[in-house]
Amino acid sequence: MTKVILFFYLIQFFEKKNVISKNIYNFANYLFIKFKIIMNIPENLKYTKDHEWLGLDGNVATVGITDFAQSELGDIVFVEIETEGEDIEREEVFGTIEAVKTVSDLYMPLSGKVIEVNVDLTEQPDLVNKDPYGKGWMVKVEISNPEEIDVLLSDKQYKDFIG
Repeated sequence: MTKVILFFYLIQFFEKKNVISKNIYNFANYLFIKFKIIMNIPENLKYTKDHEWLGLDGNVATVGITDFAQSELGDIVFVEIETEGEDIEREEVFGTIEAVKTVSDLYMPLSGKVIEVNVDLTEQPDLVNKDPYGKGWMVKVEISNPEEIDVLLSDKQYKDFIG
């Protein structure tokens, strides 16, 4: 297992140095997730069956897509979110994400008002691939219905869901 983890970090290192292509990195990442060698599913977040994650800070939630979702999409080339300032209902579309081969809708995990959009994704959509739980976040939402949190999946439930 230690050799596998070392291999994964070497791939990340060389990818950052632009020594190997992103396709090799994404393929290796796909293999790690598919075979459950490494699953990047933080325990402190909540998840949806549409593969969005949600981090809570009081009445404000930060939302993004999971590491599993970004690996399934592949190289992300464009993120479009034009809902800042809008009230969005749970499971309503709040934006789209475009990868080389597909475009997917982004679904709001909880009802609330979009108070901030990650503007860095306009120029660097690949942040979602590189750091989906950090710099690749998508929106911050002021939660309007806290009871909806109970419907979201825990990290263990999400792991079971993706198999």
